[in-house]
Amino acid sequence: MAFSLDDLTCPLVAAPMAGGVSTPSLVAAVARAGAIGFLAGGYLSASQVRDDIAAVRSLGASAFGVNLFWPPGRPADLSAAQAYRTLLAPEAERRGVILPQPHDDDDAIEAKLGVVAEEAVPVVSFTFGVPGADVVGRLHRAGCRVWATVTSASEAVIAGRSGVDLLVVQGPDAGGHRATFDPDLAPPTQDLGALVEAVRAVSDLPIVVTGGLTTPEQVGRWRGQVAGVQVGTALLDAEEAGTSPTYRRALRDPEFTSTELTRAFSGRYARGLRNGFMTAFGDQAPAAYPAVHQLTAPLRRAASTQDDPEGMSLWAGTSWTAAPTGPAARILAGLMR
Repeated sequence: MAFSLDDLTCPLVAAPMAGGVSTPSLVAAVARAGAIGFLAGGYLSASQVRDDIAAVRSLGASAFGVNLFWPPGRPADLSAAQAYRTLLAPEAERRGVILPQPHDDDDAIEAKLGVVAEEAVPVVSFTFGVPGADVVGRLHRAGCRVWATVTSASEAVIAGRSGVDLLVVQGPDAGGHRATFDPDLAPPTQDLGALVEAVRAVSDLPIVVTGGLTTPEQVGRWRGQVAGVQVGTALLDAEEAGTSPTYRRALRDPEFTSTELTRAFSGRYARGLRNGFMTAFGDQAPAAYPAVHQLTAPLRRAASTQDDPEGMSLWAGTSWTAAPTGPAARILAGLMR
């Protein structure tokens, strides 16, 4: 039987957080708490996605999803990425790493689509765009529900035409990547309430809201108003999350006083704690996703190894200071109070 949010005893969704945060253990813990969690398929190989699906199921979870990054409709600007590589060279030398040559990459989307269809994943969601009706139909025939993340009413219309089952409406306070379809555009700044109204004006699809919803009060505003609430920042410091120790300390460090949207780490706008890398390179990073991500990956890994949060992508929503700690089940229960 196809998955339905109505089957959940806790109408919360654990956001997919790429880079190792959304572990199978976190997704399984969320499922045991009566909610649904998502594995983050972005940046992983198809075999890694399959292994994570197997791990979640081995932990007893049946309700879960996999999020995939839909590739841009055009190649990345590799000449701009090469210029950024030159700019990053002193930072690479300081960190003791060699920067890769940027190249075009579709994140192995076809192979991953094959995996989620073969595994009949209950929910497959998409970020950065949405596939056509043929792909959505293929996933439906495999028993998957299909969700699309949108940041505007126009994106909601595009997603609806493809035949998706639900819209994840992402507001501007969200941590991590903005899901805006066109990587060249600055993300919309319309607040979540106005955005939901705009989406409802053009679509009858069910809505899950997301974006900086980290407290019981923020979550409570939407209970009964939408099909579900997606939280990410609220689970960054959960025991089961794969958040690194350096990252966790940064979330509690009073030296970090604000979040900011930046292209510095991936070439796409994403919100994180403002740090030294953002300050140094945020105004100079090109809109060349995923080439910029390729260039900064070894720098970010080195910074993490060196316990230096100033060089890491510390994705977090605007209300990160309210993020709770403890087991995921306790965090979700707290958000529902």
